[in-house]
Amino acid sequence: MYRFLLTPRWIAMALLVLVLVPIMVELGFWQFHRHEHKVAHNDLISANIEREPVPAESILAVGRKLPGDLQWRRVTVTGMYDTEHEMLARNRSQDGVPGFYVVTPLITADGRALLVDRGWVKNPPTASERPEVPPAPSGRVTVTGRLRPDETRKDSGIRDLELPDGLVMRISGFELAAKLPYPILGGYVELTEQTPMAAKAPALIPEPDDEDLGPHLAYAVQWWIFAFALVAMFVKLVRSEAKELESELAALDEEAASASEEPATI
Repeated sequence: MYRFLLTPRWIAMALLVLVLVPIMVELGFWQFHRHEHKVAHNDLISANIEREPVPAESILAVGRKLPGDLQWRRVTVTGMYDTEHEMLARNRSQDGVPGFYVVTPLITADGRALLVDRGWVKNPPTASERPEVPPAPSGRVTVTGRLRPDETRKDSGIRDLELPDGLVMRISGFELAAKLPYPILGGYVELTEQTPMAAKAPALIPEPDDEDLGPHLAYAVQWWIFAFALVAMFVKLVRSEAKELESELAALDEEAASASEEPATI
């Protein structure tokens, strides 16, 4: 009854199913793992933002990458802004508006410095103009903010471009260390509070969303449904083909039986 499965057409269909089903299942697990990663990421954000700030110098070091479990950790640091070496990080949007992040080194009492992302300013009217940047406070300031890792091309996808002085593509103490006259602590800080607060300052960067899980779990379920549906469709086609052949054989048997029952003509 099922010998038709050995025909080239059905062998090709079976091979196609055998190839596509594992791929769909694997894609489902890939999306599920991305969902798990997003859950862990959101949990880390929630935990670190809710913790009390600690001195940045107590957990950061010169030339050392920011450990993954310290991302979004709130810290405080006291020092003086070095506005002479202030930089603008390009292609940073806020609320859908393109602009720059204002990155200013903060020199601590021991001579080390930490990059502080003071916030966002919008693009100027033309590309040849510099944006209007509110000046950093002079004198001693205390900054509270969220720790962020140094941006790399591999992790951020931000490519290299030749830029005028004072502009950067990525916020990275490792990349800027050669241009600065003091040692740089690993990582940088997104400013959330500052004492004293300037009368006019760049727009603060919003707190990260720790509730959005994205569509990954839904995509995982969809891929698994596609895999099940493909198998179900193949089985349905096989059964339909077998039923059709069975009907044809039954019709042939009836014709043969009718022919054998007819009286012979003399």
